[in-house]
Amino acid sequence: MPIGPGEQDVRRLQLTGGATYTLSLPKPWVIANKLAARDSLRVDWRPSGELSLSPLDVVEEQRTQISLDLDGLPKGALYDHLMGAYISGALEIYVQSESPLKRKVRSEIRRFLRSTRGFEIGEQTVSSARLVSLLNAGELPLQASLNRMYLLLSSLVRDIVDVLGGGDEGMITDHEEREREVDGLQYLIERQVGSMLDSPHIVKSLALNRKQGVEHANLARTLERMMDHANQMAKMTLETNPRPYIDPDELPLVALPIWMDSIKSLMINLRTRDSHEIEGARNSLKDAQLDLEKHEEGLWTGKGKATPLLFEDRISESTRRLCAYARDFGEILLNMMAYDSIQRSCDATP
Repeated sequence: MPIGPGEQDVRRLQLTGGATYTLSLPKPWVIANKLAARDSLRVDWRPSGELSLSPLDVVEEQRTQISLDLDGLPKGALYDHLMGAYISGALEIYVQSESPLKRKVRSEIRRFLRSTRGFEIGEQTVSSARLVSLLNAGELPLQASLNRMYLLLSSLVRDIVDVLGGGDEGMITDHEEREREVDGLQYLIERQVGSMLDSPHIVKSLALNRKQGVEHANLARTLERMMDHANQMAKMTLETNPRPYIDPDELPLVALPIWMDSIKSLMINLRTRDSHEIEGARNSLKDAQLDLEKHEEGLWTGKGKATPLLFEDRISESTRRLCAYARDFGEILLNMMAYDSIQRSCDATP
């Protein structure tokens, strides 16, 4: 029976010549892909056991477009819709209005371009703007983006420790810029993983299967959340005046080197996959979490001044959250190891 996109059909294998198995293809699919007799098809055998068929000369990345009508959007919602279009994998985003684009709209478009990777304004008129992606979703390896996110995060935390110990404040004045870069990389990974679900060519380019892609997106999300807390710590450090002194050899600051060593070990194990090292890092982080919880409970039992205590409490809370998200990072690594170790077979015996 004829089928279309999203529909299913059951077809029987035919044995030809005693050695060759043949399977008929749906005629609507053949016509839609402009195929003829003797044309070649690409056959991808996926780890799940499924076969994926595609024309050999198909365009690896189809041009996809989303149109945003400003007159039909809620007020102030343009940026959210632009980000939604970006993460969904659209290669072109067309923004239009019946009236000239306001300054606020153009500002939101520029903000979107700063927050993402690979998008530029391809065409612009008084009442419309066409945003075009110049970056192929399969070009940048996911692990390279994760490594960059880790370097930005760990360097900011290290600089915060130095400033709290009496170092130059100038080391962390760019904390928001670093956070924006981490956000942009996380959005890019979300976009790439979403594209993997639609295109086997992107799966092949990134050299990951879809399950691995989803787990890389989960790793990116934990790094982004840790960066949020590091950014809050940097902001508090700069804005609190006078800044209370916190002994770097006491809680909460003494827990930050534990976090830095643990997250470094976990990042290494993204490649090496040593379960003993992963569990060791997670246990160290758990101990640090428990110590920080006790420290926060004891802060308000004394007679200290409110402002220094509040500052220390918030630094401690952010440090504790860094440890919690790093433990989540380790758990995701263990999930990836478990998935890779699954033994698959076609034995249907109950």
